[in-house]
Amino acid sequence: MTIFCSCTPKESSCSAARTAVDQLGIDLEVVNATDEFLTVVANPKHGRGSGMNPCLDCRIMMFRKARKYMEEIGASFVVTGEVLGQRPMSQRRDAMQLIDRESGLTGYVVRPLSAGLLEPTIPENEGWIDREKLLSVSGRSRRPQMALAEGMGLRDYPCPAGGCRLTDPIFGQRLRDLLEHDGELRREEVSVLKLGRHFRLSPKAKAVVGRDAQENHKLGNELRNGDHALEIGGQPGPLTMVRGDVGEAELAVAASITSRYGKSGGRSTTTVLCRRVGDGAMPSIRVGPVDRESVRSKMIGANDQPDE
Repeated sequence: MTIFCSCTPKESSCSAARTAVDQLGIDLEVVNATDEFLTVVANPKHGRGSGMNPCLDCRIMMFRKARKYMEEIGASFVVTGEVLGQRPMSQRRDAMQLIDRESGLTGYVVRPLSAGLLEPTIPENEGWIDREKLLSVSGRSRRPQMALAEGMGLRDYPCPAGGCRLTDPIFGQRLRDLLEHDGELRREEVSVLKLGRHFRLSPKAKAVVGRDAQENHKLGNELRNGDHALEIGGQPGPLTMVRGDVGEAELAVAASITSRYGKSGGRSTTTVLCRRVGDGAMPSIRVGPVDRESVRSKMIGANDQPDE
């Protein structure tokens, strides 16, 4: 089994695949497609869904990589777990035909769960596989697949729900903001989008505020030379990463935001320590009481997420 992922090996899609192959006793080959995926997300030829999800272009990219790998190892065809009509963008009949055509795999993609509802493929016509043993599942419900898994003794599998982060409204707003202000997507920037609360300080600077100790730790690992790390002096509170073209004005706003999410909630005067990564200096910024609305007005995707 081969999967093409844009995550780290520790994240869910790879972990789920590893669990599956362990149960089935088959080999797994993980091919990282992060760079190609980011290019597709930034400039999708076939548009996006309700969020920032370029479903058709994503599938075409993965199928092209599957075709290349198929040719490299001398395989005869590709098998997927797609179900006709399950996904509104990429699993319509016309969408499947488009994906197969643009990936160069027309006739060589076998979809066992829905094959009975689709045109016979070359492997079926050639007798390499028995079409009579393939299924005719369609629609959004996962019950037929769950019943099939139950009958085969498979109980440990991912929940039947959407898992693409690009359909999430908050993540989508952050990604859109990044594209609008940076013009490109880079791994080190995209990885931060999953963490904390995000604030646009200026066209060239933004702040990310950790929501708990775990996120503070993760943000700390994302810091690089030139970034600023802000923390409240003498009390528990968030770590704030400030990145970009940052001056005194941007740091003052970031300090106010940091105070707002500290123990006092920005209701009293606070000392915020500001460290520029790479030079060791740690000046302090005194912040008076902070207005909630002025902070929230700078939050990226504020309408889609709670303040606390």
